[in-house]
Amino acid sequence: MEPLSFFALFLLWLAGLFAGFVDAIAGGGGIISLPALLAAGMPPHLALGTNKLQGTFGSMTAAVNYSRKGLVNLREIPTGVVFTALGALAGTVTVQVLSPDFLRHIILILLAGVFLYTLFSPDLGKLDRRPSMAAPVFFCCAGLALGFYDGFFGPGTGSFWAIALVLVLGLNLKKATAHTKIFNFTSNVVALGAFFAGHNVVVSAGLLMGAGQMLGAFLGSRLVIQKGTGFVRVFFLVVVAATIIRLACTSYFT
Repeated sequence: MEPLSFFALFLLWLAGLFAGFVDAIAGGGGIISLPALLAAGMPPHLALGTNKLQGTFGSMTAAVNYSRKGLVNLREIPTGVVFTALGALAGTVTVQVLSPDFLRHIILILLAGVFLYTLFSPDLGKLDRRPSMAAPVFFCCAGLALGFYDGFFGPGTGSFWAIALVLVLGLNLKKATAHTKIFNFTSNVVALGAFFAGHNVVVSAGLLMGAGQMLGAFLGSRLVIQKGTGFVRVFFLVVVAATIIRLACTSYFT
């Protein structure tokens, strides 16, 4: 593809900034960053690979910031990291031979369920609750399933992680959001390696957006740390709704 203009690069940096901010709070930054890359004229395979590069910077920044503030249980996450990496690797390999299009309708239904359940459960994620499953078992199952999904398709991964951590492990929504960034970073890195191997990453654009992602993720994660779970819940609902709309438009109008 042709070199991007200075103005186009600035817009990509700005998109990375906003995507990092949104993603650090409730996930779903891809609904901003991926369309921006496609609008810049990148072919889909390059846009997907470059999106993983820039997204890695944001998820890493948010994960570090949350961990430093004590919102992540570092003793429990290694199991989740390992199985998320395995799932993401399997998903990234599988997507090379299968089209993800058939998943769109299923994911729309699942995301709609997450949205409605959260909307009509005002106390969901306000306080920590007793877990309904042992953490190692949960991280094994969720890591493989959601890691695979993120490597294979991606939209809504953060939402699924957050709701699963709240419902199964009993975390409040603020802690769930913090843990989600660890696993997002893991699957991003694994998928990025596969895209690099296929020469499907525009490094210059990815690094520039990554700089914006780091600033946005830092600001967004600080806001979550300072605010209560009610703020995260509202932002979570907005992002899930926006993801549903984007997937619906992609499914029915393209």
